[in-house]
Amino acid sequence: MERGYRHVVLASCVLAFFGSRVGQLVISPLVPEITGAFEVSKGSIGAALTGMWAAYALVQYPAGVFGDRFGERPVVLVSLATAAVGSVLLAVVATFPLFVLVVVALGAGVGLYYNAGTTLLAREFDGVGRAIGVHRIGGQAAGLLAPISVAAVSVRFGWRAGLLVGVVAAPILLLFWAAVRPTPPRRPDVSVRRQFDAGLLRDILSRPVLAYGTAVAVLAEFVGMAATSFLPTFLVAAQGLSLQRASLLFSLYFVVLAVAQPATGWLSDAVGRARATMLALASGVAGYALLVGATGLVPVVAGVTLAGYAMSWSTPIQALFLDQLGRAERGTGFGLVRTVYVLLGSLGSVVTGGVADRLGWTVAFGMLGLVLLSAAGLVGAAQLANVEAS
Repeated sequence: MERGYRHVVLASCVLAFFGSRVGQLVISPLVPEITGAFEVSKGSIGAALTGMWAAYALVQYPAGVFGDRFGERPVVLVSLATAAVGSVLLAVVATFPLFVLVVVALGAGVGLYYNAGTTLLAREFDGVGRAIGVHRIGGQAAGLLAPISVAAVSVRFGWRAGLLVGVVAAPILLLFWAAVRPTPPRRPDVSVRRQFDAGLLRDILSRPVLAYGTAVAVLAEFVGMAATSFLPTFLVAAQGLSLQRASLLFSLYFVVLAVAQPATGWLSDAVGRARATMLALASGVAGYALLVGATGLVPVVAGVTLAGYAMSWSTPIQALFLDQLGRAERGTGFGLVRTVYVLLGSLGSVVTGGVADRLGWTVAFGMLGLVLLSAAGLVGAAQLANVEAS
């Protein structure tokens, strides 16, 4: 592809990631209002969010199969359409069971996007680590703008109006449709049913480097899911901040991550995937220690900053996956490992919410620091065993 067009694709994917992500991120700042309105526990809303992320995870592999079979562009368009419609439905449902149903459906629709968007970029760019890092700015920009927008709208018009912020996916869908050309499928003649063969799945997941990377990703994703779901609530309940200040710090978390993603991608291309991953995870261990062990605005800001940087682990790990997968299997293989680690990592919401119900938010977030420490230990052990070559 010509140089100019590939940057059009990159910009379109950044916007599409933003649009698909906003619908999920408008929920977290409104957890106190939602639990109050429906009269449910933190564990119940945590279970709903876990359902959303589980649905998100379960469609990763099918999204890869569909992208290989039909091309990435239609998969992206379906995802954005689902995000827009789901946001409207969230704002109007009258009961908590219906709210949960829409949240889960929203997770499934949004989950179609990322695998298709990433493999579309892999068609255009050789420096995949940097491209992934820039691409992920879209998700972090959603994390920056969604809480601020939700806080401003919900204070004036109520929490249901705040959920409508996710409708921003609709105009982005039109822009993507206009800017990105139809994509030829990678495997147009391969049966979709054949791609779900158990032997094929076992072959991919049993490769040592992919297995190691997936294990690290499960632990780190567990923490990321929990933080995305509950960081504003933790800052209000454990640190005594106002909802507005907690929302601003939640936005800071995503600002840091937006800056860190391309930097960590560049670092992983330059010095190796493992070193870049270890630096991110170690920062998170320090960040969560500050959040649970210190009081005052300065250490809390430092803790949120380090916790945000920690989540840039995904850039080098995802680049590692693409390094290990052949071009013809990138859609299905990348989708499979993402299904596994996002599905298992989605337990972060329900486990953290449950621990908070029983032992408090300080213990729950201290647990997250220990999980990141375990992930860092796994990276170190893999390096000692020379599992990863790069």
